[in-house]
Amino acid sequence: MSNELTVNDHIPIELRTEALEDLLVERGLVDRTVMDNFIKTYAQDVGPLNGAKVVAKAWTDPEFKERLLANGTTTVAELGFKGPQGEHIVVVENSDDLHNVIVCTLCSCYPWPLLGLPPSWYKDPVYRSRVVKEPRAVLAEMGLDLPDSQQVKVWDSSSEVRFFVLPQRPAGTEGMSEEDLVPLITRESMIGVALVAAP
Repeated sequence: MSNELTVNDHIPIELRTEALEDLLVERGLVDRTVMDNFIKTYAQDVGPLNGAKVVAKAWTDPEFKERLLANGTTTVAELGFKGPQGEHIVVVENSDDLHNVIVCTLCSCYPWPLLGLPPSWYKDPVYRSRVVKEPRAVLAEMGLDLPDSQQVKVWDSSSEVRFFVLPQRPAGTEGMSEEDLVPLITRESMIGVALVAAP
């Protein structure tokens, strides 16, 4: 290993990322404004709000839910949610008997149009390797203790397919509207590392 690589290993990732961006801009390969707008769109405007709208609609519209589970890509596109990283969405539903959790063991493939930018822990090699081998232990460490009677299934996203969890609707929300349900639904519940809390 060269000295340069050793030195770079100790430079924070934020500084390395900024230096790479500066180099790409300097060489005319990237427009800083376009990049900033792209990041803002996924970090602030899209975020997990789109996914929460999909879940709330599925909870309140049985026909939509049936279409969503049969063909996630086409059905979320009905709501205008499509684009890069959302070309092939497969929706998996949590139930009393089955709890789904998603991961990308190779990198960080993720349904961006529905959940925005992936959280840092989702990209962490420790999460990516451990959740496949010992999902219950990882979920418990993240604050989610599941009953032994509930099967846990791990879905591995890839460049060909992005998985999206349809969480269970919590008790006490039966009379709530679609709009009222949206704020209850978290990004973590749509990845499968948390449940949707009752209001």
